[in-house]
Amino acid sequence: MTTLVLLPGLDGTGLLFKPLLDAPAGAIPVAVVRFPTTAAAGYAELERCVEAAIPGEDPIVLLGESFSGPIAISLAAKYPKRVKGLVLCCTFARNPHPALGAFKPLASVLPFRALPAALSTLALLGRHATPELRRLLADALAPVSSKVLGARLAGVLSIDASASLARVVAPMLYLRATEDRLIPRSAAETIKVAQPALQVVDVPGPHGLLQAAPDAAARLVLDFFRKLA
Repeated sequence: MTTLVLLPGLDGTGLLFKPLLDAPAGAIPVAVVRFPTTAAAGYAELERCVEAAIPGEDPIVLLGESFSGPIAISLAAKYPKRVKGLVLCCTFARNPHPALGAFKPLASVLPFRALPAALSTLALLGRHATPELRRLLADALAPVSSKVLGARLAGVLSIDASASLARVVAPMLYLRATEDRLIPRSAAETIKVAQPALQVVDVPGPHGLLQAAPDAAARLVLDFFRKLA
């Protein structure tokens, strides 16, 4: 049986998948991977964490949200027989903001805890923020230390999964948010250059697309999943 495996965004808790999991789009087997909240691990360590979380040989479809896109790409390239499909949501294969690469040393010491909650809400949800989504975002960020968030942001500023991307043979779907304040539209176009068969779908919503537009996203993912199955 094929399972949809959800890889989380920068917080890594998996809590932000709740709206997607609650969306009435139909039932399929789903597994949510969660990253450590106290270990300041980079992409390589977190990829091993994902591998440990999905042991076995059963087929899977990977969904990489935001931060986890490069991990999903790498695993799809590494396990071409097992990964039957790849969904990328508001994400990238390499640093989406090359001009910020020089600031990588500062990322690990940024005082994330001192930043106003309204700032992260604006960046992730924009005008789509609701009291419920604000609470969900706060709950997802609460257990994650500034050190961990900084290490992950530093990873984003140096990641380049282009070599792995070129080796992916599974069908791919990219969900691109029309109001994304964090990831430029060019991120999807860069991936499509390497994978011309990539299906890019523009979905109205902010960077937190799976949270702000869960019904639309769930329908697209479910349709993609069922075609593969």
